Amino acid sequence: MGNTLIGLIVIAVIVGYPIMVYNRLVALRNRFRNGFAQIDVQLQRRHDLIPNLVEAAKAYLSHERNTLEEVMQARNGAVAAQQDAASDPTDGQRIKKLSSAENMLTKALGGLYAVAEDYPDLKANETIQQLMEDLSSTENRVAFARQAFNDEVMHYNTYREKFPHNILAGLFAFRASEQLQLENPEARQAPNVSF
Repeated sequence: MGNTLIGLIVIAVIVGYPIMVYNRLVALRNRFRNGFAQIDVQLQRRHDLIPNLVEAAKAYLSHERNTLEEVMQARNGAVAAQQDAASDPTDGQRIKKLSSAENMLTKALGGLYAVAEDYPDLKANETIQQLMEDLSSTENRVAFARQAFNDEVMHYNTYREKFPHNILAGLFAFRASEQLQLENPEARQAPNVSF
C-alpha cells in the first residue's frame, strides 16, 4: 500500500509538472499577445492620423513634396509591417521588421516636423496643431503599450529559458519572442542647456 501511494505520487508529479509548465507558458504567451494587441490599436491610430496630417500640410508645403512623400512611404511600410506582425506576434522576425518600419516612420515624421518649423502659417493652423497634438498623444500611448508588451515578453522569455522549463518549452515548440524596440531620436540626444 505504501509503495503504491508513493508510485501514484511520483506519476502525478511526472505528469502534473509538464502540464503546469505548459499551461504557464500558454498563459504568458497569451499575455504578451494581448500586449501586442494594445500596441496594434495605438499604431493603427497613429497610421490613420498621418494621412490627415499630410493632407492638411500639402497646401502649405507645396515645395516640400519629397518630405510628404517620404512620410507616406514610411507610413505605408509601417502599416504593412504592423499587419504582418499582428498576424503572428510570437514571430521575433516580424517584430524586428515592425520595429525597423516604425523607426523609419518616426524619422520621416521628424523631417516633417522640422520642415513645419520653417512655416509659421503651418504651425499656426488649428487643424495642423490638433493633428500634431493627437499624433503626439498617440506616440505616448504607443510608448506605454510597448513598455507593457516588452515586460510581458521578458516574463515569457525568462520563464521559457529557466531550467527545466526550457526543455519542456522546446518539446512544445514555444519559441523565444522579441521585444518591440522603437527608437525615439529625441530620447537619445542629450538636452541642450544654455544660460
